Amino acid sequence: MEPIEPKETQQEGQDEPGEPVIGLFYGSTDGNTEAVAREIQACFARKGYDLVELVDVAEYYLAEMLEYDHLILGIPTWNVGQLQRDWEASFEELDELDLTGKQVAIFGLGDQVGYPDTFVDAMCFLAEKVEERGATLVGAWPTEGYHFRQSWAVREGRFMGLVLDELNQPELTPGRVEQWVEQLIQEFQLKRESGEG
Repeated sequence: MEPIEPKETQQEGQDEPGEPVIGLFYGSTDGNTEAVAREIQACFARKGYDLVELVDVAEYYLAEMLEYDHLILGIPTWNVGQLQRDWEASFEELDELDLTGKQVAIFGLGDQVGYPDTFVDAMCFLAEKVEERGATLVGAWPTEGYHFRQSWAVREGRFMGLVLDELNQPELTPGRVEQWVEQLIQEFQLKRESGEG
């Protein structure tokens, strides 16, 4: 594993007027989760909500979460239900955070064909941790359209957040992202920063 540069303590421009109100924190090993994070950011902007700032958890401390009104967390599941390595390395930092009053939405990437018994399990570990720290989980997503046997990320018949499978259903990702972003605009009760309509 290559050494990681020292983490930053604050994002550049964080104190500027009109700063983003949504922090999208992601861990990405092969680039898929980062690509989805960028698509989510772009989708918000296309709808007139240029409010999302991307934060790679490999480069910044998770205390940066406290700077945002709303949070979106992106995590792929690796191997047999394991956390992605950057989230795993940072996970204990969450124990130091008080996320009371924060709304958190999670999206997860997984392989429903290769790992049908642990599909997107890492989402559950992250969701339960942020709830433990006081956050309110939003963005639940239907399980219809996926083919798996078991997942810890299912609660009361729905996924804890948006689920994507870039290996087996990449063609469904754009539509799923668009629908989820529309859902989050409502659940976050966002006000447009730009655009019309």
